[in-house]
Amino acid sequence: MTRQELIAQIKKKKSFLTVGLDTDIKKIPQHLLTFDDPVFEFNKQIIDATKDLCVSYKINTAFYECRGLAGWQSLVKTANYLPKDIFSIADAKRGDIGNTSAMYADAFFSQADSGMSFDSVTVAPYMGKDSVSPFLKFQNKWVILLALTSNEGAKDFQFLKNEESLLFESVLQKSQEWASNEQMMYVVGATRGDAFLQIRKHAPNHFLLVPGVGAQGGSLGDVCQYGITKDCGLLVNSSRAIIYASSGEDFAQAARAEAQKVQQQMAKELEKIGF
Repeated sequence: MTRQELIAQIKKKKSFLTVGLDTDIKKIPQHLLTFDDPVFEFNKQIIDATKDLCVSYKINTAFYECRGLAGWQSLVKTANYLPKDIFSIADAKRGDIGNTSAMYADAFFSQADSGMSFDSVTVAPYMGKDSVSPFLKFQNKWVILLALTSNEGAKDFQFLKNEESLLFESVLQKSQEWASNEQMMYVVGATRGDAFLQIRKHAPNHFLLVPGVGAQGGSLGDVCQYGITKDCGLLVNSSRAIIYASSGEDFAQAARAEAQKVQQQMAKELEKIGF
């Protein structure tokens, strides 16, 4: 999916919601356990219930990889069930030396090799350009680079200061030499509020993938106040607050209701900027 196609989806749906399919088999409704693939059945019903309200789905691959072959099969089936006009994110946080990253890129981008073709993958920047560039070789695929995360341990390294800037600022500055805002986004945690001001100084036009709204306590209002751009420039993720809105047989309807609440808030934020 190109940048303009993503923007068109945001305009059409009046939404910049990403639904996180961080599906834990221990948390899904018990009646689904009778299905051959309970995780896929759960995901399928969540997707069917929310696909007109969101512009993206983010699959945290750890929730699938931990289940071995069965989990990987659920991942592949879910990836292929996602609507083609919705931006798909493999939240895998990969990043290794070049030849290894090339294999990771094939795993998430090459339908012929792995059976999956996500639009994007999250990548850790610590090992530098040669660990990121293999992902950028795929046409119309995106790297979503970890920039400023929402976890407590983020301050261990991300706020370390060199002579000119903080480490996360250096990541933003240097990585823009590798790709443009047509192929690179950044992860920025919603729990960091006005830190978006600093992000936008260095990346004024890039899309930002924003986790932390909902169960993690991030504020959509703060994210939009400091981070929204004329093209929206945001993909705001909510996982647990939506997909686990109910543990009963009405889980899909409950997920839809929660997604709709967020979408309606987003529509108001987009109206503010005349989008």
